[in-house]
Amino acid sequence: MEFLGLNIWIRFALFLFAIFFSYWISKIVILSLFKKILQKTKSKRDDLILKNKLLHALVLLIPGILLYYFVNLFPRFEYYGQKIAFIYLTCVFVLILSRFLNFCNDLYNTFEISKNRPIKGYIQLIKIFIYIIGSIFIISYLLDKSPWGILSGIGALTAVVLIIFRDTILSFVASLQINSYGLLRVGDWIEMPSFGVDGDVIDISLHVVKVQNFDKTIITVPTHKFLDNSFKNWRGMYEVGARRIKRSILIDQSSVRFLSPEEVNRLKKIKLIEGYLRKKEEELAKANAENKDRIVLNGRYLTNLGTYRAYVVNYLQRHPRVVKNLTFLVRHLQPEASKGLPLEIYCFVDETRWAEYERLQADIFDHLLAALPFFGLRAYQRNALVDKRDEVAKAFEWPGFDK
Repeated sequence: MEFLGLNIWIRFALFLFAIFFSYWISKIVILSLFKKILQKTKSKRDDLILKNKLLHALVLLIPGILLYYFVNLFPRFEYYGQKIAFIYLTCVFVLILSRFLNFCNDLYNTFEISKNRPIKGYIQLIKIFIYIIGSIFIISYLLDKSPWGILSGIGALTAVVLIIFRDTILSFVASLQINSYGLLRVGDWIEMPSFGVDGDVIDISLHVVKVQNFDKTIITVPTHKFLDNSFKNWRGMYEVGARRIKRSILIDQSSVRFLSPEEVNRLKKIKLIEGYLRKKEEELAKANAENKDRIVLNGRYLTNLGTYRAYVVNYLQRHPRVVKNLTFLVRHLQPEASKGLPLEIYCFVDETRWAEYERLQADIFDHLLAALPFFGLRAYQRNALVDKRDEVAKAFEWPGFDK
């Protein structure tokens, strides 16, 4: 009897070895064959099958099927063998469906629409549902109960389930709204100060959104937080193809004054405001015709700040990189004792690349700051020592200027 028992164990061990050998042979033959076929095709999309190891998962079915249908050759092991085979096949089916969904997601990402409508969050939700169903079938099989009976029992624990899957439910709702309204896409530059986010979105999943900051750190933010907290998305800037300049030049208010006729004549040599000054002279001559005493405050006269503002407007309007059909303003802001008089430039340039945008903005303000002395104006600097000499005359003594 001992010999017969030993013989059964040996035969069962050989049976298990045969099952493993069949899997090994199938893996080598089938995978090698399909790999050669897929590599010969011109399309790159079918390579996603190999990337997601979908065929590997299908080959895993072979040992489970052999064990389930042929374990009855060994009555002593049949009961437990079939249970193990069922659990194994269920897990493999779940794995196959999971990898198939990964394949579908990667395939979808090859299309242009995926940039605006990612489906990764939905794929992950379906995976969770599949894992739950698979687990229920395994438990019901082990307990010899109907899956529906277990499901009805779970229904009584709905409150507990809602607590456990609270974040998943919130994230799913958030994903629906994000995708429906196009609030967020992979590649968007977003800012979310409450979470220290300032960079590009690199991945949107069901539970988290990954953002790579410009310092190359990666921050993960729960998906539902994008509905609870405000964030700035710079996508509109790239879609329009223009980026805003909103910066002020701080003017020392003590340097603002009226221009003398001699100064106006000098400034006429600047081509950008020559026409403006001639037009203003005619307009002011008519307005001051009745001002017999020629007292400045009894008439209308040009100021250096107003003339400089006209120069800034004409300079920017003729600048080749400034977008003319978007909002354009050169305005005064509320003056403050500690900040001087802000002259704000509000316009858009046709450059969205960060480094190039900063270079272009710096070039514009370099010129505008350097032009201040020509109009007798000074940039405001707190506690700075100010030279009281006539800065218009000093500016026009610049080498190369034709008096």
